[in-house]
Amino acid sequence: MKSTQLLLRTFALTLLATGALTQAATVTGTVTDKTTGKPAAGDTVVLVDVQAGMNEAAHATTDAHGRYSLKEPGNNPYLVRVTHQGAGYFIAAPQGGAQGDIPVYDVAAKVQGVSIEADVIEAETDGGQLKIAERYYVHNTSSPPLTQWSTRSFEIVLPAGAVVSSVGAQRPSGLPTSVKLDPDGPAGHYSFNFPIQPDEGEKDTLFQISYQVPYSGGKFTFDSQVSLPADNVAVLLPKSMTFTAGSGSAFKSVAEEPGVMTFLAKNAVPGKVLEFTLSGTGSIPRDAQGSQAGQQPATDNGTQSQDASAPASQPGGGIGNPIGTPDPLSKYKWWILGGLALLLAAGAAFLLRKPATEGAVAAATEAGALAAAVAHSGGAAYPPFGSTEGKNAALLNALKEELFALESAKLSGTLAPGEYEEVKAALETVLKRALKRSS
Repeated sequence: MKSTQLLLRTFALTLLATGALTQAATVTGTVTDKTTGKPAAGDTVVLVDVQAGMNEAAHATTDAHGRYSLKEPGNNPYLVRVTHQGAGYFIAAPQGGAQGDIPVYDVAAKVQGVSIEADVIEAETDGGQLKIAERYYVHNTSSPPLTQWSTRSFEIVLPAGAVVSSVGAQRPSGLPTSVKLDPDGPAGHYSFNFPIQPDEGEKDTLFQISYQVPYSGGKFTFDSQVSLPADNVAVLLPKSMTFTAGSGSAFKSVAEEPGVMTFLAKNAVPGKVLEFTLSGTGSIPRDAQGSQAGQQPATDNGTQSQDASAPASQPGGGIGNPIGTPDPLSKYKWWILGGLALLLAAGAAFLLRKPATEGAVAAATEAGALAAAVAHSGGAAYPPFGSTEGKNAALLNALKEELFALESAKLSGTLAPGEYEEVKAALETVLKRALKRSS
């Protein structure tokens, strides 16, 4: 009997091994240095197994022509990561024999052509706190193209007493990713250790941070500062609150959504304080914004098209009624609405720590992942979200990138071991469920 069981087990293992071998594939591609326009020779390329705790499944080095070849040991979802001058660039491993070509850029600590396209500040009150969500849309139009990356890639200044609740960043072609904010010099000064890659078409790098300061409903004065030249600094707040510009701060009111006021300052420069004071209480009506977002689907460049029932607007669409000139914030509306994705994802992670039914946990986490994917793609980069294929594709892509970012944070020492294990377990659980649904 024992001999029979041993033979059966051996036969089963042989079948499994044979299946794995037949499913194995080779990923090939070319790494091109977009700064020089030449092949990137001698770069390290790694195949990362998403399902196996982001373990490195295969390694290669690009040859003189920038080419690499990696053997996939199975049919798990993989990422391909290439390291160029210390900076990592990655793609999802292509399937069906498609080429895994990867563009990279030379790295410099400071790059000419990096500026802030818009600094968008959303303010509201809640339980004796003034809650702020601030987003920086950072251009990199360097020529030749270079990635700006150092421990102080992007610097910000927060108000006195600010308590940070969440921090995120997003590459031009990536998904929102949680990152670490490092203290930098005087109190309130912080830096992002996150690469500012060259723009990809109209897509630039996004930095976002949520924080709160004690607030009784009286007044709070901001001494806003930018570390780079900024085309636009915008403050959004509910109409139940009051905005007062400080001396020398050229804020102007612009048309905005119902229930929301927007004040805009143009051409802010480093070293000059933009002072403004907020008073009163209220919340931004996100439900109304989300409803309008559903009525105005994203176009293929990530901006929202004008609703057919809305009043005529300026060429190119946008949101809200025109005021004689194009709304300078219209192109950011989809991003602003999608900026809640990190908060949704954080809420999902919190739910995973609590006792809950398997279905409730999966639904909460999928909501966060899909919101992140929508925020990135504008509904264009993935299959239609109305289909099961579209939802699964968006979820898988979001989870793959978040797992990759998590592993990177562990390697760089910016994430505590306990938090790493907790978040990793949660993400892997949801990824396995998503893979079962997509199979």
